[in-house]
Amino acid sequence: MHLCRDNCQCANCVHYSTKQRLLDTFSIPHDISVKSSHLLKDNILTIEWSDGHSSTYTREFLSLTAENMAQRAVVRQGLTSLALWDASIQRHPPRVVASPDLKVNALLRRIRKYGFCYIDSVDHSTPIATEELLKSISFIRETHYGGFYDFTADLASQDTAYTNIALEAHTDTTYFSDPAGLQAFHLLSHTDGEGGASLLVDGFKVAQELCETDKEAYKILSTVNVHCHASGNEGISIQPYRGFPVLEHDLATGALLRVRWNSSDRASIELPIYEVETWYNAARKFDALLKKKENEYWEQLTPGRVLIFDNWRVLHGRSAFTGKRRICGGYINRDDWISKYKMEDMGRERVLGALASG
Repeated sequence: MHLCRDNCQCANCVHYSTKQRLLDTFSIPHDISVKSSHLLKDNILTIEWSDGHSSTYTREFLSLTAENMAQRAVVRQGLTSLALWDASIQRHPPRVVASPDLKVNALLRRIRKYGFCYIDSVDHSTPIATEELLKSISFIRETHYGGFYDFTADLASQDTAYTNIALEAHTDTTYFSDPAGLQAFHLLSHTDGEGGASLLVDGFKVAQELCETDKEAYKILSTVNVHCHASGNEGISIQPYRGFPVLEHDLATGALLRVRWNSSDRASIELPIYEVETWYNAARKFDALLKKKENEYWEQLTPGRVLIFDNWRVLHGRSAFTGKRRICGGYINRDDWISKYKMEDMGRERVLGALASG
């Protein structure tokens, strides 16, 4: 009875605009009971409670309340059918064209399905158009590197990203408790040199391949915590509040949720010294799959083409380069972009309707 009473949706119990609870849950009598109930037309249920309160519940609300945790996760995460890919995606990569008529959800739907998307015909004379594109999705995340970035390989920040050396496939910000959700790159210019091709690898596809070929290795990478850090800049040593496994799964669905893979930022492995080799053996197999030619998608970025990818799924890297490259971009929080995607794709009623259930 407490569950049903606690989830009354009337204006006295839930704020109409904010959808936040107004009801003091623990003011509900512990022996609350139904005094009477009536099923009205359109399947609307009214309940008179023993404390004198009256509640009305729609059929849609009751249906959502009855959903199990896996069904609710569909709404919570904005789950959709994913398209896993390998190097062959080079033939038809997901893309949209920047224009005044471009719908943000057309972009986000592709990112949610494939893990990345190109936006063509973006003005590259200045970084302004790129920054506005990211802001149309959500807030640009501030980090110890700043917010929206516009840089060359000058080591202005103490990170290998600010050099011209090759970078293996990795995910960014593994040293945060909450790694960045989306990441964007826009090559504004590349003068007096060559190289610097971008590498993308579908971490979910590679994880599936590992699971199919070596379930024990998959289990180890899904359960053993790894610690990471960012300590290159003066006065900074960022570390998550705890270690996390390379492969993280949703507790409700069991589905793979996030890949954390960055050997450059890795610190310790949370295993006794006499067991740590088991992690290295499993990681070696995952690394070999990441570097398998069939799984590596290489593409030379060009001015006017913005790349946005899901940092929880897609690993990125680059080949070494010469000359001077100017790149702009930024991070967007996972919660922010998924919120935008859900509200645009599922609609406000569906998203908010799944909240009040427990």
